[in-house]
Amino acid sequence: MMYEILKMEVADGVAVVTISRPQALNALNTRFFQEMDALLGEIGGRDEINVVVLTGEGKAFVAGADIAEMVNMTPDEGQAFSILGQKIFRKMEMLDKPVIAAINGFALGGGQELALACDIRIASAKAKFGQPEVNLGLIPGYAATQRLPRLIGLGNALYLLMTAEMIGPEEALRMGLVQKVVEPDQLLPTVITIAKTIASKGPKAVKLIKHVARVGSLMDFESGCALESKKFGSLFGNEGAEGMKAFLEKRPPKW
Repeated sequence: MMYEILKMEVADGVAVVTISRPQALNALNTRFFQEMDALLGEIGGRDEINVVVLTGEGKAFVAGADIAEMVNMTPDEGQAFSILGQKIFRKMEMLDKPVIAAINGFALGGGQELALACDIRIASAKAKFGQPEVNLGLIPGYAATQRLPRLIGLGNALYLLMTAEMIGPEEALRMGLVQKVVEPDQLLPTVITIAKTIASKGPKAVKLIKHVARVGSLMDFESGCALESKKFGSLFGNEGAEGMKAFLEKRPPKW
């Protein structure tokens, strides 16, 4: 597929994906979802990619969904647009490689929902967050009503969803919406350092941590623990054996 909106650069096991539609503040449209679907498939099949970094070009991460595309949609078309976005975000969420959001600016509406579907979120000191859908007489369509309460608690989520208040990065950090806030010029260097750190770890272990945490969070506690034990055991005799031997022999592991 020819990419018009997404750009990707790969180095040292890290794929940096940039959403490049700055004239529209990187607003999400059907073309974006088509490209992201294709790109996720490509990333999943490239063994040299261990970690994905997602960021936006210009002053926005993603400022929301494309209102110009949505304004004349029928109820059925609106539902289909929601389902499309949910499907792609879920595909990213379940990708067997970590995805880190480098939130460089506005992450509003669908943009915040995109960030919520990432595994780790690092924010620039100039980032802004919010779910402004109620200002338009709408509700979120890409699973913010489901992911946001699970991430920051029901009270905080309902407050943001119902008031449409836009918050800064420090408040987002306090709520647990992001994991770290850095100066704008340090955002990508910091995120790439984090990505390279993760990429240096046991690749099978990193994939299984994401899988067990993601899947287990939707299970009851006992079922989640059983899944963890199964996947823990699966690493013995291969990657785990190498890692433990390397530790005992005081040498770097050979993944």
